[in-house]
Amino acid sequence: MATINKNLSEYDKNTIPNAKNFRFGIVVSEWNDTITEGLCFGAVTGLLDNEVPSGHIIRWNVPGSFELIYGAKKMLQTQNVDAVIAIGCVIQGQTKHFDFVCEAVSQGIKDLNIETDIPVIFCVLTDNTMQQSIDRSGGKYGNKGTEAAIAAIKMAYLRHQASFSHQFKNEQLLSTGPLQIEGLPLLDQ
Repeated sequence: MATINKNLSEYDKNTIPNAKNFRFGIVVSEWNDTITEGLCFGAVTGLLDNEVPSGHIIRWNVPGSFELIYGAKKMLQTQNVDAVIAIGCVIQGQTKHFDFVCEAVSQGIKDLNIETDIPVIFCVLTDNTMQQSIDRSGGKYGNKGTEAAIAAIKMAYLRHQASFSHQFKNEQLLSTGPLQIEGLPLLDQ
């Protein structure tokens, strides 16, 4: 397993861009809510720990993981966010339902990332057992929600960088030397 000997909640705060001006959406599946609430707690805690104001975090609930795609799409269209975190949990059962839901959700979130300019972070546990999900939603391996929050911050920052880089290139406003935002270098020009 990839998470053995790794705590998903650990990160170096010095490597995280300043997030105080970003807005984040979180769409949370109500199915397996013990797990998804733990993941959401990890995501919100990770965002707050990195100076995102609580008023810049918008949470919507949807019935299940399959509905995360529509919820994230509507959030992207209506809430002026810099990134969305899609939180869900699908646990293997005795039928192929698990396979269909996991495939649809991962493809749907991938499609949103292709179709829109705002990153959607995949925070959907697809475990074989409830214990595996518990271990990754605040249990012995930490919290995948925290990991998703850090990914959301980094991707919002990347989007912001790319926008500035594109704007400056198009307007030919770049001076010699690397452009930086808040001490962090932009992508190579």
